[in-house]
Formats: sequence, C-alpha cells, structure tokens
Amino acid sequence: MADDLLVIIPTRGRPQAVMQMVRAWHETGATADLLFAVDNDDPELDAYKREAAKFMKGGQVRFVFGKRRRLCGTLNAQAVKAARSYRFLAFMGDDHRPRPAAMPWDARIRECLSGGPGIVYGNDLLQGEAMATAVAMTSDIVEALGYFSPPCLVHLCMDLVWVEWGRGMGRITYLPDMVIEHLHPAAGKAELDRGYEEVNSEQQVSADTAAYYEYRDGGGLAADLEKLRKLVAYSQGGILQPGATIATNATGAGEEVVA
Repeated sequence: MADDLLVIIPTRGRPQAVMQMVRAWHETGATADLLFAVDNDDPELDAYKREAAKFMKGGQVRFVFGKRRRLCGTLNAQAVKAARSYRFLAFMGDDHRPRPAAMPWDARIRECLSGGPGIVYGNDLLQGEAMATAVAMTSDIVEALGYFSPPCLVHLCMDLVWVEWGRGMGRITYLPDMVIEHLHPAAGKAELDRGYEEVNSEQQVSADTAAYYEYRDGGGLAADLEKLRKLVAYSQGGILQPGATIATNATGAGEEVVA
C-alpha cells in the first residue's frame, strides 16, 4: 500500500475516461491510490486492458476485473476488501474529475477525516451540498456496516444515503471549495451514452427509488445509524453495547463487548 486513501472508480463502457481521470489526478497533485473496477463482460474490455497495461503493476493506479455487480455491488465488493488496508476510502464515478486547488483534494479529505469516523464530500458543480455524488469516508464505517452503500440499491440514491449517514452520526463535512466536477448529461457536460440510458431508465429509477424509500423508512437507515453512532461514541471513549462488534483493533481483529 502506497497511501492511506483509496479511491474506487467502478467503470463501464468508458475506457477513454481512464487517462482523462489520471491526467486530472496528476494536475491536482494527489497522492491517493486509484482503483478502476471493470466488468469482465464489458464490451470495451480489451480497451480497458490496454489502458491497464500502461501502468505499473501495484502502483498508484490499479485495475481490477471481475463479474458485473452493477455500481453499488462493485463498489461494496472492492470497499469491503480494501477496508483493512486503507484508513480512508472514497468513491468517484468515471464521469467525475477532481480539479486543482490551493490544497490537493485528497489532502483535504485526510484533514477532515483525521479526527475519527466521518464522511466528507465536495462540490460537484451540479448537486452541490444536496448530494454527495463523490464521497469519502473512514474505512471503519465500511467495516461497521459491512458495505460502502446499502446493497438494496443498484445505482441511484446512494449519494442521498451518504449524506443521511453523515448527518445522522453528526460527522459530515461539505467542502464547497473542493471541486470534484461531475461531467453529467444533466449539466450538459457529457453525451447521453448507453450507460447513462441504462441507469436513468424509467425501470431503474423506479426500482432504486422504491428501494431507497424502503431503506430510509423501513428500518434500514435507523439500524445503520445506530451502528454508526456507536462507532463514533466508541472512538471517543464510549462503551459499546454487549455483543456489538463494530470496530477493529490494531491487529485487525474484531472487538466484541461481552456482558
């Protein structure tokens, strides 16, 4: 591991985004590790492999190829795997671009999350503070919940959940001057390709919206917030409830409080 922050980018059908993202990365002076997660059945798989071959194996920019799990499933799979190796984990879409600033965006993330469990996001120049379309969090959140985003979701509404987690645990920071631009068709910054058509179809919007409301109002959010609030309390010297396993110690083993 070369860094303590890993940014996971699930990507499909857009191999041209790889070098665009990497150039933007270097222009900001970022040192964070970057992981492109590619589907084995991607129609542009060969092009992605050619892009991957341009980077040193095990370096700052890495690729992983696996079965298609859709955005949320891929993000969760890679985040859970990386949670014990990285202190901080982040998500960007393949249509996000970090922009240069006085302090590199990844340094801002580390600074904001250095005090314990929490979530931070910047200005995507589209949704602003309303949605965390690109987000970073401490990896203990992923370990506590078992996922980076509720697995009931496929693609949409994850950005709403991350804001609700952060506000509900009282540990969220929005940085309006940390620009991670969202090059989305809704902002007139991208063409409507097959990927956008799929995830914004009436069927997908309906399915993810229904799943989000069920999670929010049906007890899923409340259960997750209970775990996150205990995690915050524990990080501040509080006491866990008997039987709760929501943190790991320096050895990587789960800590359980027994009555």
